[in-house]
Amino acid sequence: MFDLISRYQDQLLDAFWVTIKLTVLSAIGALILGVVVAAMRVSPVPVARWFGTAYVTLFRNTPLTLILVFLSLGVYTTLGVKLAGDSNSLNFLPTNNFRFAVVGLSVYTAAFVCESLRSGINTVPLGQSEAGRSLGLTFGQNLWYIVLPQAFRSVIAPLGSVLIALTKNSTIAAAIGVAEAAKLMSEMIETEADIIVVGAIFALAFVVLTLPTGLLFGWLAKKYEVKR
Repeated sequence: MFDLISRYQDQLLDAFWVTIKLTVLSAIGALILGVVVAAMRVSPVPVARWFGTAYVTLFRNTPLTLILVFLSLGVYTTLGVKLAGDSNSLNFLPTNNFRFAVVGLSVYTAAFVCESLRSGINTVPLGQSEAGRSLGLTFGQNLWYIVLPQAFRSVIAPLGSVLIALTKNSTIAAAIGVAEAAKLMSEMIETEADIIVVGAIFALAFVVLTLPTGLLFGWLAKKYEVKR
């Protein structure tokens, strides 16, 4: 195993660096979009509620592979929509497929972020929202200053689970040619005879990536949980 790691050291570091970038950027996008969709889900405007419900229903029940392939082959290849230049230089956001992978992972994961936040919003006592409205706060102000801070504290652990799932889902980006961990694993399996060792290396690496996230969010949940 160690001989294999030493021979592929640079490729492994590069591949998992791409995985980390995919996870971090997609997590930021999913969090922002998830908050917006959650706000729509609890909005007093019927059209906004309908759109939020339709979004969650659509993306939560659509395979992530299908979303990524549609973005790469449909939007990029067929329609010619580009998110990056033609250069394949290894900058922080290198290629079109990488950027489309971030978009796909973000819109997919946002549906799960939305549902986690909505469950947190439902734990906030109704009287607090009514108190905010009595002070003249608008729906947006009430949501931003009163409801969401408490909702986030209630769903820290579920959001951690969503982030861990996002880290593992990033491997599907290999389906559209993003040079992340799963793509390198496939190449190593084709090159090396010992499939079990290759699988063990990548399994261990993903444990190293996801275990600290679970421990961190578990600690944050205990520290900032809402006392009822």
